[in-house]
Amino acid sequence: MSTSLAWDERYRGGGFQFGEAPNDHLRAQCWRWRSGMSALCLGDGEGRNGVFLAEQGLNVTTLDWSEVGVSKARALAARRGVALDARVGDAAAWDYPEASFDLIAWIYLHLPPADRHAAAQGCLRALKPGGLLVLECFSPAQEGRRSGGPKLPELLWSRALAEAEFAALQTLELTEGAVHLDEGPRHQGLAEVVRGVWRR
Repeated sequence: MSTSLAWDERYRGGGFQFGEAPNDHLRAQCWRWRSGMSALCLGDGEGRNGVFLAEQGLNVTTLDWSEVGVSKARALAARRGVALDARVGDAAAWDYPEASFDLIAWIYLHLPPADRHAAAQGCLRALKPGGLLVLECFSPAQEGRRSGGPKLPELLWSRALAEAEFAALQTLELTEGAVHLDEGPRHQGLAEVVRGVWRR
C-alpha cells in the first residue's frame, strides 16, 4: 500500500512524474466551466491539473498527502504566474467544506475501498448545486500493464463502482475502456481506465 512518504520519495526524484501538462480527459471538459468558478483537485501531486485550471481562471484548491508533491505544485504555480491554494491532506479524512466547489477533479486517485467511499462522500458534500465532478482512474483491465496504476486490485475503479459511488449525481459521461497515456514517465502507453463526468 502506498504511503505519503513513498510518494515523497517519488516526487523528490527530480522532474515531474506525470508531466506538467493536464490530464487529457480533464482538459477535454474545459468547455463546461468558466473563469471565476471554484475547483478542487484531489490527489493532485505535483500540481499539473490544479495549475491548468488556475490558468483557465478558476479559483483552485489542490489536496495531496505528499508534502514534496504539494511543494512542487506551489513552485509550478509560481513559475506559471497563477494562484494556487495547495494543501497537504488526506482525501479520505479531509474536512470537505459544504457546497463550496463548482468543479472537483478526481484524476488517478486510487484509495482502499473504505477511504475511497469516505472521499466520495466528501465530494458529494463539497459540490455546489450544478457543480461538476470529473474522474479518470485505472480499471481492473489495467492489471499487468506497464503504463501505470496501483498493483492492488481493490484500488482500481470500474464503471459499476463509479455508478454506485456517485449515484446521487446526474451522469453526463461514463465510459470504461482503453486510452493512450502520455503523462510523464509514470503514465506511458496503452491503459485501461474509467472516465466520468457528473453534475450535482
